[in-house]
Amino acid sequence: MHYVKIKDALVEQIESGLLLPGKKLPPERKLAEAFDTTRVTLREALSILEAQGVIFREDRRGWFISPPRLKYDPAQPLPFNELALSQNRKPTVEVLSATTAMASKQATSSLKLAPFSDVHCLNRVRYLEQRPIAYVTSYIKTDMFPELLSHDLSSSLTSILRTNYATRYANVQYRIVTTSLIGEVSQALRTTSGVPAILVERVHRNAQGDLVDCHFEYWRHDAISIESMAQRNQ
Repeated sequence: MHYVKIKDALVEQIESGLLLPGKKLPPERKLAEAFDTTRVTLREALSILEAQGVIFREDRRGWFISPPRLKYDPAQPLPFNELALSQNRKPTVEVLSATTAMASKQATSSLKLAPFSDVHCLNRVRYLEQRPIAYVTSYIKTDMFPELLSHDLSSSLTSILRTNYATRYANVQYRIVTTSLIGEVSQALRTTSGVPAILVERVHRNAQGDLVDCHFEYWRHDAISIESMAQRNQ
């Protein structure tokens, strides 16, 4: 099958270092000409590589070689910036919105709130090397953290709670599922609608066992590698 040969040829060039992480591929028309094939066949090859996380597409910008994945352990509350820097990456966080409003059904269920309760709601985008890789919606209890929105929310939320409210995460419950990027999440991550994603849901408690906050992280599927270590008692 011709598309398999195209896929293998592109992988060989990536693995040999001819195509470097983060670099843009030539336009589809030029690639099709280079491989002496049709755009339809070429897109079959590109779609397979996208599904495998080898390349990624940004809406209206074209195809790019995927950078190395960020190693991520959702059981450890290590702030995103610290996690990225520990792996020699360049992180930034953009705050899209920060409001205090009536809790959504999602927040009410996760934080076990009474009906019509208010929560702080943050929508942020995480970047590595200026590439958007995750869209994060966070819900934080208002009664425990008054004036939270006055802080620099592009910095670590973990650090803000620890430094300004003497609150540390002592327990985390998390769930990981596959999903797809749509709507404002897709737009914020500069993808086309329907691109595969990994959804990480985290709920934190403090040392007293009180529910603190919950987070819904939509990661581009090629951006992270979920890795965790558990110690077994003999």
